[in-house]
Amino acid sequence: MYFPKAEMDFNVKKLVRDAGTALSRVVQLTEEKLGTSEKTELDAHFENLAERSDTTKLWTEKILRDTEAVLTPNPGNRVEDFLFEKIEKKRPNRLSNLEYLGLDMIEAGNEFGPGTAYGSSLIKVGQCEQRLGQTERDFIGSAGHCYVQPLRKFLEGEMKTILKERSLLESKRLDLDACKNRLRKARSMQGQQSAEKELRVAQSEFDRQAEITKLLLEGVSSSHASHLRSLHEFVETQVRFYAQCHNIMQDLQRDMASLSLITPGAAPYQTLSLQSPDSADVTKNGHQRARVLYDYDAKDATELSLMADEVIIVHEITDSEGAEDYLLGERGNQKGKVPKAFLELLTY
Repeated sequence: MYFPKAEMDFNVKKLVRDAGTALSRVVQLTEEKLGTSEKTELDAHFENLAERSDTTKLWTEKILRDTEAVLTPNPGNRVEDFLFEKIEKKRPNRLSNLEYLGLDMIEAGNEFGPGTAYGSSLIKVGQCEQRLGQTERDFIGSAGHCYVQPLRKFLEGEMKTILKERSLLESKRLDLDACKNRLRKARSMQGQQSAEKELRVAQSEFDRQAEITKLLLEGVSSSHASHLRSLHEFVETQVRFYAQCHNIMQDLQRDMASLSLITPGAAPYQTLSLQSPDSADVTKNGHQRARVLYDYDAKDATELSLMADEVIIVHEITDSEGAEDYLLGERGNQKGKVPKAFLELLTY
């Protein structure tokens, strides 16, 4: 391949000039570290702006990481989402942990039997967990749009530009101080004139870059105002999310009340606060209530299957064989014989 001689000479000269500039900066920085050379200091206002910018970058990065951890607790999923973003592909549409829990509860409830107290309760709770999971996914999407994305955009856009310009300003400062050193060390008149010319150029470039960087640093205040608006939107999104969750759980509590389940670990006669009024009326009418001590599988269609710790209504059997060993049990619309040995009669 043919390269014109003039172009080759230009590239070589540029390479030599860039190498000389880099070497000059390294020498200047080394002398500053050793304390043998003076360093041009920026004014106090600029330093305050720079410090505020550094603080903003530090805490925005921390808040962003913490928010992402709250919205996506699984670190593996966060890494996967990051990789999909880098290759510009759509994120996988995952089910939430609540939705997986709901699916398994519904499947288990169908296995145990929708007609049993435990099976029907599992199905109802599973459906509720699915609703909670979907609500959670909607919240994650909304929070990501109104809060996570603006913070990430700031770090990857404005903050990267500030860091780039500050790095360029530091290079200009090193060039300026190197020119000052050369002027101090110049001995001949011609050498002093050349050094003074280089110093004027370096000072002009440094002042221009300092002004550009200062304007960018002053813009961090407007970024704070933007982040404040995003924070308000994030809080509003959380308020809606928790209100929706509260409503879903209240609906579930009302549904569960009709099943007359006792609170786990509570005393035998202690039931859920929202107990079905029908069961209370039955007790007042003179029917006996009993707590089931152990699980019991019905032997035939005349018997009623039992789940440990549930409370049922029982009646004495007078016109059936084996009445001394059995009672007639009721659970909602279900009726059947139940063995006395599996029951503990409740007294009030």
